Amino acid sequence: MTEDQPDRLLHVPLAGLIGMPVAHSRSPRLHGHWLRRHAIAGHYVPMPVMPEHLAEVLRVLPRLGFVGVNVTIPHKEAVLTLADAVTDRAALIGAANTLIFRPDGKIHADNTDGYGFIANLRQNAPDWQPDAGPAAVIGAGGAARAVVASLLDSGVRELRISNRTRIRSEQIKAEFGARLTVYDWAQAGNMLDGAATVVNATSLGMTGKQPLRVPLDALSPGALVTDLVYTPLMTPFLLESQARGCRVVDGLGMLLHQAAPGFERWFGPRPEVDEDLRRAVLE
Repeated sequence: MTEDQPDRLLHVPLAGLIGMPVAHSRSPRLHGHWLRRHAIAGHYVPMPVMPEHLAEVLRVLPRLGFVGVNVTIPHKEAVLTLADAVTDRAALIGAANTLIFRPDGKIHADNTDGYGFIANLRQNAPDWQPDAGPAAVIGAGGAARAVVASLLDSGVRELRISNRTRIRSEQIKAEFGARLTVYDWAQAGNMLDGAATVVNATSLGMTGKQPLRVPLDALSPGALVTDLVYTPLMTPFLLESQARGCRVVDGLGMLLHQAAPGFERWFGPRPEVDEDLRRAVLE
């Protein structure tokens, strides 16, 4: 290497995932596929980080050559208080899943979950119309907040929400406004009546978790039904919805699409979400 070659050629960009736990994550396989496809000499590293070590880890990572990280449970809210800059959508959702480490060491926090959610619907149900009718969201956690924000931003005019703990639904309504209607958990099945878009934004139905027991009798045939759970890929919720004549979209695409903006900011190219990527992540 000659002296006039830029310093960046000496730097192998590093990115990764911080959370607890992280061993189960498919993100290293996902980003590894893109790094190979674009022939980038970078690495994506899963890093288990305890909450009491989070601030120290975020100070050290940029010095080790990291250009950014994804953030998962339990750190998605805490990183907002540690970031130097927070995007409007991350502030609105109250959580960040993507951090960019700037050359000056400043930390930029963003949330791409809502983007990933909508991009998944548009790719796998291209005729989906947000304003076709009410949307119904099951759950009121961090993922649900991202879904609610993205649905309202996309043009949904009425949004119904139900959660096992009603106060969390009420908090979301207080923040997102009059287009939201809160349903008691015992009445969650009723909010599906006439809904054009239905979302399970809980972990219920995931492998190893309790089943989602919301009755689906009121589902309209032709409604678009999606589940943020992707293990299993076709959850009982999706299978029953499909049997009732609904169009269904699995949750894997949200994981894939939410990763694309971070990869582009860290490594340069805008990666493609395609069948090769799905196969690589599911292997």
